[in-house]
Amino acid sequence: MKALILAAGIGRRLSGDAGPIPPKALLQFAGKSLIERHLEILARCGIADVTVIVGHGVEAIEKELHRLGRSDVKREFNPRFAEGSIVSLSTGQDVLASGVPVVLMDADVLYDRRLMRRLVETRLSDCFLLDRAIEPGDEPVKLCIRDGQIVDFHKRPQIAHDWHGESVGFFRFSPEASLELARRSAAYVDAGQGSLEYEEAIRDMVTQSPDNRFGYEEVSDLPWTEIDFAEDVRRAREEILPLLVDQRSRRRMAASGS
Repeated sequence: MKALILAAGIGRRLSGDAGPIPPKALLQFAGKSLIERHLEILARCGIADVTVIVGHGVEAIEKELHRLGRSDVKREFNPRFAEGSIVSLSTGQDVLASGVPVVLMDADVLYDRRLMRRLVETRLSDCFLLDRAIEPGDEPVKLCIRDGQIVDFHKRPQIAHDWHGESVGFFRFSPEASLELARRSAAYVDAGQGSLEYEEAIRDMVTQSPDNRFGYEEVSDLPWTEIDFAEDVRRAREEILPLLVDQRSRRRMAASGS
């Protein structure tokens, strides 16, 4: 199994009017960057083959990987990082077409390591992660369920469904689905639609799948947050970080004097 981390974006919503900021993958939580946390959690789950799609702030990410001693982590540069994330997904098509299962993940998520383990250990070949707790509005990407099956995947769903939850932004794809995703993302970019987000290619697979091969694992019981806005950074530090299993273990050790 391989992991493909999308970390090329500019983070316009987080920077606001402040201008360019460092990559969100370098945000620090309890002394660790998000990219460091991703790599540690993936290693715990037995995934050592990791590729990071880089773009904005590539030098800073390279410096962080050097600091971590992770020369083994592959980097693919997306020169069109100012466009939509569909371009970053297409940049990783060699990983997607490698013939092995792939964990695809956004870099701007702080999460409990049990969440990743649930994705890696699922019996589902093609799996989304779903949280039933979802804020109203168009911002969250919604995973829409009807009769127990995924029928739509979009910020603004267009297909009738029974209920929906929020997508974490982490996916496990079989070799067949990964290859299809590589082809679909490349087709969008080749057609001049590089402004789209990568979710469009995944939605196409979901809505056009004749065999309903895509399933989901619920993670409503686990702490996580995507980081898009300044308020998300505050929530990540003050509300999510204290709940992470590793942070709780450290506090217990400190309290016991170990």
